[in-house]
Amino acid sequence: MARLKAILDIVPWPVAIVLCLTLGLAPFLPEPHIVEKLRLLAEGRLSRPIDILDLLMHALPFVLAAAKLAAMRSKARI
Repeated sequence: MARLKAILDIVPWPVAIVLCLTLGLAPFLPEPHIVEKLRLLAEGRLSRPIDILDLLMHALPFVLAAAKLAAMRSKARI
């Protein structure tokens, strides 16, 4: 767990935010790709391996930002 926190500390917040806004939301038109993939997941139509990989790729920046936020909050409680 300490190693994960050390890795999260290496990635600065501006980089995490830029990743969320670019890779996480690209392509922007007609709608963010992650929105489409999450809708397919909610409808139960996300079944092709390429679509699942695509969802994971677009969700990774948001997972990184959430993990950084959780690590910051746990550090603040100590």
